[in-house]
Amino acid sequence: MSGRPRVFVTRPILDEGLAVLRDAGCEVDVWQDDLPPSRADLLARVRGASGVLALLTERIDAGVMDAAGPGLRVVSVHAVGVDNVDVAEATRRGIVVTNTPDVLTETTADFAFALLMAAARRIPEGIDVVRRGEWRTWGPKVLLGTDVHGGTLGVVGFGRIGRAVARRASGFAMRVLRHDPGLPAGPADAEVGATRCEDLRDLLVASDFVSIHVPYGPATHHLIGDAALEAMRPHAILVNTSRGPVVDTDALVRALAAGRIGGAALDVTDPEPLPPDHPLLSFPGCLVVPHVASASRATRTRMSVLAARNLVAVLRGERPPHAVNDEMVARAVALALDRNRGRL
Repeated sequence: MSGRPRVFVTRPILDEGLAVLRDAGCEVDVWQDDLPPSRADLLARVRGASGVLALLTERIDAGVMDAAGPGLRVVSVHAVGVDNVDVAEATRRGIVVTNTPDVLTETTADFAFALLMAAARRIPEGIDVVRRGEWRTWGPKVLLGTDVHGGTLGVVGFGRIGRAVARRASGFAMRVLRHDPGLPAGPADAEVGATRCEDLRDLLVASDFVSIHVPYGPATHHLIGDAALEAMRPHAILVNTSRGPVVDTDALVRALAAGRIGGAALDVTDPEPLPPDHPLLSFPGCLVVPHVASASRATRTRMSVLAARNLVAVLRGERPPHAVNDEMVARAVALALDRNRGRL
């Protein structure tokens, strides 16, 4: 039996990340299918693993930790959000959970603003008109959209990505409102010229565009539901690049069907993936793309490398670049040094 620490990677990541694991001396087992492993496959493949490098599609809970066994030291998530991991259970067991913040901030903000502009100016609808052979002439009433410049952008969630989107809005002379109850007014607001709204409704009733950037959890489940959508302006456009369940899908369908909002641009959905016959896809003003906000080659490479470095650091008995349950790091590092001395 190999003395090298075994690592299970739940889906193919970029080669540069796998190279980090292999160069560190890990025995690397990669699930090769483009689709996530089934629950049974996940439980079987984590057995005996010292580390799991997981995508956001894999639920890492007590059952998975039990299947891996007492040697599991680290769950490295190839994402910023870790709502797919039972962090409390991992912490109870002394398992470090890591993520990949910072590296995807600017790329995701680029994409959120691209969605905003595409929906505002009805770009997908224009492409479809041309492809269907319906472009007959120029006309003053054809595909009238909404101006972005000079509009009001409401940013819900004012973390790294929310602030980056607000910076982009400044280039379009937009008024920026932001809502984040846990973040008092401060330098970040002054930096991007944002006005803090204590109440989410105050932001919704005043915004032409609403961009969602909150982490997903019980407090943000269906944060945007019937009441929030009814508060929005009739021409307003909702943009979501956070997590699908932050928006109540049924409520959004009702709002679009009733014409209560102008449109939506979604990188994430609930359910995900969205079935091709889902009602959301029947609205011309609803733009849906397949969870690709961070999908640039450079960013995904950095994510893969950082996820691998996080994992290797814990196994080596070092502090990882980004730990979610930081209080477990010292304990896990000490255990790793004892177990893996001379192996990594």
